[in-house]
Amino acid sequence: MITGNEFYTVMCAMAPLYFAMFVAYGSVKWWKIFTPTQCSGINRFVSVFAVPVLSFHFISQNNPYKMDTMFILADTLSKIFVFVLLSLWAIFFKSGGLDWLITLFSIATLPNTLVMGIPLLQAMYGDYTKNVMVQLVVLQCIIWYTLLLFLFELRAARLLIRAEFPGQAAGSIAKIQVDDDVISLDGVDPLRTETETDVNGRIRLRIRRSISSVPDSVMSSSFCLTPRASNLSNAEIFSVNTPNRFFNGGGGSGTLQFYNGSNEIMFCNGDLGGFGFTRPGFGASPRRLSGYASSDAYSLQPTPRASNFNELDVNGNGTPVWMKSPAAGRIFRQSSPKMMWESGQRHAAKDINVLPEKEISFRDALKAAPQTTAAGGAASMEEGAAGKDATPVAAIGKQEMPSATVMVRLILTVVGRKLSRNPNTYSSLLGLVWSLISFKWNIPMPNIVDFSIKIISDAGLGMAMFSLGLFMALQPKMIPCGAKKATMGMLIRFISGPLFMAGASLLVGLRGSRLHAAIVQAALPQGIVPFVFAREYNLHPDLLSTLVIFGMIVSLPVTILYYVLLGL
Repeated sequence: MITGNEFYTVMCAMAPLYFAMFVAYGSVKWWKIFTPTQCSGINRFVSVFAVPVLSFHFISQNNPYKMDTMFILADTLSKIFVFVLLSLWAIFFKSGGLDWLITLFSIATLPNTLVMGIPLLQAMYGDYTKNVMVQLVVLQCIIWYTLLLFLFELRAARLLIRAEFPGQAAGSIAKIQVDDDVISLDGVDPLRTETETDVNGRIRLRIRRSISSVPDSVMSSSFCLTPRASNLSNAEIFSVNTPNRFFNGGGGSGTLQFYNGSNEIMFCNGDLGGFGFTRPGFGASPRRLSGYASSDAYSLQPTPRASNFNELDVNGNGTPVWMKSPAAGRIFRQSSPKMMWESGQRHAAKDINVLPEKEISFRDALKAAPQTTAAGGAASMEEGAAGKDATPVAAIGKQEMPSATVMVRLILTVVGRKLSRNPNTYSSLLGLVWSLISFKWNIPMPNIVDFSIKIISDAGLGMAMFSLGLFMALQPKMIPCGAKKATMGMLIRFISGPLFMAGASLLVGLRGSRLHAAIVQAALPQGIVPFVFAREYNLHPDLLSTLVIFGMIVSLPVTILYYVLLGL
């Protein structure tokens, strides 16, 4: 039975965390103390310094030679059970798919263990749970987040292949080379493909950043296009030197048409669809829906974007060929198939973010690439906002993919590069290495290093909650995904997750307070890292955003309820 003192101890541990979160929320929403740009700076500090140092502090103080193997085994089994069930559902049922496999696995198995789990479980069940939570944090950072990133990159690679090699052409790809400056296939940076076909019909594919292939002579040409980076999200401002005839999208295309007949400054923004612009001789241009990718709606600050004018191309008459991009409302040039010569071999090069008849950025490549379900029909991989406006494109035969070896090599390459640029990767590995050395030979950390780390890690927990409060305040809606999806996500997060953990714990033999701690740990709010990945790869970010925001509010009474019921 839970006593009043035990309940008060739990509330004393949780109240300061929620106080920091609500102070941050009020400072933006009500008191207008911080601007979005200032919030972005705070969040940058938290993600680059506070949380990685906090992780290092906890991991370096944990004895890896005294791990609770039963608890860790139960946690691992529960995640494997969920992953296997979701995989079977994705393979054998029409309603399944890789997209929902990734999202539901994130929701059911990856809670906010570092920020919420350690103080909450320590207050409920004692100091021994602190070490167990740290061990789970290590496994999350090294194993489960890496698996999640692998799945996201697999999805991005499949979208790339389907967009660039529809039908059976992809089956001939024998090698995929990724340039050193390509960090990820998430579509944040514009990408470019170059192909070479040998005498046997095998294709060698090269993936590179688009801006890396721009000749200096083009950038310094007298054509003098100077689009400037804009603080307007999804907007670019073009100078008076921009050509005066952009494109003619046709009256029924549903795309804004722009005209610069008097050298005025023009805005090219997919979200100006609520206005009608008149082009002499053509009448009013039609309105169109917003071109926001759904991940842009959760940006913490206005994000300057590089212009697609970095890659000019001209036809034989020296005249640029312009195309329209419904994904971001940008105007950019049509990439005529350039032939590149290397070692006597002819290469065809094309932009990933330019497709015939429907030119979109790779971030929204899923709109143009039909996805094949288990039954062989075409279905969208995305049910979010991006997928609603997608126009089906007729499939060219059965979609094939490169061999498993080629795909795995590609994905491991980009995953390794992305992990190498993540501060949490280094903090977790360094903390683990130091703990192995320290507890093996009883070597204490030098005081000057220990105190330097401690001063930042002490602020890390509060700053992490403060950052969550800022994020909540900057969102236009508390439940952006809608009530139905939010309810589904909450049930999976707070009921299905604990049920799988309870089953796995009972299977391995956990009993008593360790069983209770395992169940409560599985009922913690949604982790932040899965939401960051979802936003980067534009995969159900509205749902993950809701679980992070609303889940933080709901999790306190839910975990207290589990604590009381399990103590009866």
